[in-house]
Amino acid sequence: MRETVTGLVLTYNGERLLEKCLKSLDFCDELLVVDSQSTDRTREIAEKCGARVVIRPWPGPVDQFNFALKEIGTAWVVSLDQDEFLTDELRANIEDRLKADEQVAGYYVPRSSFYFNRFMKHSGWYPDYLFRVFRSGRMEVTASGAHYHFNPLGETKKLSGDILHYPYESFRQHMDKINYYAEEGAAALREKGRKGGLFRALLHAKMRFIKLYLLKLGFLDGTAGLCNALAGFYYTFQKYIRVEEHGKWGDG
Repeated sequence: MRETVTGLVLTYNGERLLEKCLKSLDFCDELLVVDSQSTDRTREIAEKCGARVVIRPWPGPVDQFNFALKEIGTAWVVSLDQDEFLTDELRANIEDRLKADEQVAGYYVPRSSFYFNRFMKHSGWYPDYLFRVFRSGRMEVTASGAHYHFNPLGETKKLSGDILHYPYESFRQHMDKINYYAEEGAAALREKGRKGGLFRALLHAKMRFIKLYLLKLGFLDGTAGLCNALAGFYYTFQKYIRVEEHGKWGDG
């Protein structure tokens, strides 16, 4: 007998890949979707896949995850984003570990992300180990800017097999997300008392490009690696230049 497990997905307008996501979790005893008032077919897809759906306005990742975790009564949780799904290898390895009853807080798993025309193997994108399989009560959520992090409370191990991740469906969507991430990142820097301005923005952006394209071997990812490094430059420049931005342009 294996221990009980819930598949958890937070959603907002996630119809693009949600069915694949939830089907990869259908070995779980329960599927829980906490939806932030989607306007597409997200709720319909989730219910069709047998998930319990809770509708709740988005308060930020830490609050939303903490709410979701209180809704879970199983011993284990497997958490995916709405644009991710498990490979068969990872799925099988998770099931094996649930039968093994190892006394760990959880497992880190590798994530492989698709960008432009390929799964990235360099550029700092892979193997991108994430703590996504964990015992209930043995993980705490933190956030930095727009990004959340799961932090284990206890010993961990690693599993083989990938989470497959499709974060963007076009360059336009990537730019839209960069705009959002840069705004959130600038606000986080401002709260920490960090300074921005043109010089810092250019310096940090340049270092970001060098890190992604050269130090992280992004050039081995071909055109996708170059585009990603240039996007990293633009994101970082925007984040630091916006730190010093106050109010709308032209306000007298």
